[in-house]
Amino acid sequence: MGGNVDNGAAAKLDAIVTDFADLDPRERLELLLEFSEKLPPLPAEYEAQRAAGVNRVHECQTPVFLWVEVKDGLVEIHGDVPPESPTVRGFVSILQDAFSGMPPEDVLASCSSNLVQRLGLVEALGMLRVRGLHAILHYIRERLRRSAAN
Repeated sequence: MGGNVDNGAAAKLDAIVTDFADLDPRERLELLLEFSEKLPPLPAEYEAQRAAGVNRVHECQTPVFLWVEVKDGLVEIHGDVPPESPTVRGFVSILQDAFSGMPPEDVLASCSSNLVQRLGLVEALGMLRVRGLHAILHYIRERLRRSAAN
């Protein structure tokens, strides 16, 4: 199961990558903005932690907060990104959509640093934003690795 190319997370991501593939950079941004509108609000149980600055991805200029947990053997991702940062918000929404409900091994196998390139976002976004997106991926991988080690 884990590491299998046909894992559920990879299949979900491949479908999203395919949606982005044939678009020009402007259209990719528009699709990313559509994803930003799909990011659910942060569950109430995390609001106090967010207010205290817990789980912030510090490498991002945008205040991004992520909760990456494994419950009953499946990944749960909850994120909070301000509406005034729709590209980052859209990226977090894509990751939440693709990875939540998947086994951690599948997410780790799919959560590669080339995802930003596969989505064609390098051309659509500036280097500073791309660096932030890579930091988000790194944060998710590190949280899952720590979870697996415990």
